[in-house]
Amino acid sequence: MTDKADGRTMIPDEETRLERQLCFAVYSAAHAFNRAYKPILDRVGLTYPQYLVMLVLWEKGSLSVKIIGEKLDLDSGTLSPLLKRLEQAGLIGRARDPRDERQVIVSLTEKGTGMQCQVGSIMDAIGQATGCDMIEIAHLRNQLQRLKANLAAE
Repeated sequence: MTDKADGRTMIPDEETRLERQLCFAVYSAAHAFNRAYKPILDRVGLTYPQYLVMLVLWEKGSLSVKIIGEKLDLDSGTLSPLLKRLEQAGLIGRARDPRDERQVIVSLTEKGTGMQCQVGSIMDAIGQATGCDMIEIAHLRNQLQRLKANLAAE
């Protein structure tokens, strides 16, 4: 890409094609991840968003719904039904915070805690599906985190 005298960027026609768009590469990669995770998570009875909630809880322990939503960038309209299904499956419990009745605290049940041992096999399967080694995965993750931060700063 070259800059014109007026400060605008000249974009070659080839770069405007769908398959050359960064946004489409990220979008299609996200869908591919979801498709790759589905059969793996089906074996443990979780959807991909449920798995993300469980990862947060396995890492942090009990958290408020608000904090879970912030960590996963999910609004309460998306998160509440997801938590309800996890609760119905016996993996989490929800209770009002005794210090602040407006807050709902989400905690792992014994069954939910017991599932943590399956994270390694899930990660191994996804690692194999990506075809990347740990160094490549770390590099990609760091680039995507930087991209997200840059976009959020706009």
